[in-house]
Amino acid sequence: MSDALLGLILFSFVSSVTPGPNNMMLLASGLNFGLRRTIPHMLGIGIGFSIMTLLIGLGLGQVFVRFPLLYTGLKLIGALYLLWLAWKIANSGPLENDAPNAGARPMTFLQAAAFQWVNPKAWMMAVTAVATYTISDSPIVNAIIVASAFGIVNLPCVSVWALFGVGMRRLLSDPRKQRLFNYLMAVLLVASLWPVVREMF
Repeated sequence: MSDALLGLILFSFVSSVTPGPNNMMLLASGLNFGLRRTIPHMLGIGIGFSIMTLLIGLGLGQVFVRFPLLYTGLKLIGALYLLWLAWKIANSGPLENDAPNAGARPMTFLQAAAFQWVNPKAWMMAVTAVATYTISDSPIVNAIIVASAFGIVNLPCVSVWALFGVGMRRLLSDPRKQRLFNYLMAVLLVASLWPVVREMF
């Protein structure tokens, strides 16, 4: 295994397993909906992020370099969407008899995949990986390798967060504790916007 490929795998692991909007939402989803109903969300993150990374590696990132206002607009949309998601998490209904609130729904596969395009951490990860790790002389092969590395590493990493949430279901069976947990997750999700806000202003 080349040093560059090993470095890419390590970067993929560290950036995928550390806290960020995706992982905060999976933690909350695991608690509120259980693992089975969170699986589409996890797959949407893994596959959606890999596709995004592939497209950036094939040159999409250059569009935002040439048109910085477009990138600023995307970040603004992403920030507003994250605030809306934080509000939804904060107002999630408590578990009743260890079952999710009937009116609440977990994020779907397509919603999670689409969210990657407005997720500030996902953009940072994808652009950094594509710009930093050169495994092949061919830009197309390199983009495929980088996207594949994330595809392989990302799903197990994000699954850990969903499983943490599932594990907390018993601990937070009291509706008041669950509400406090949801408020905390909402606050952390909003806090994850700080780098974006600092960069914009």
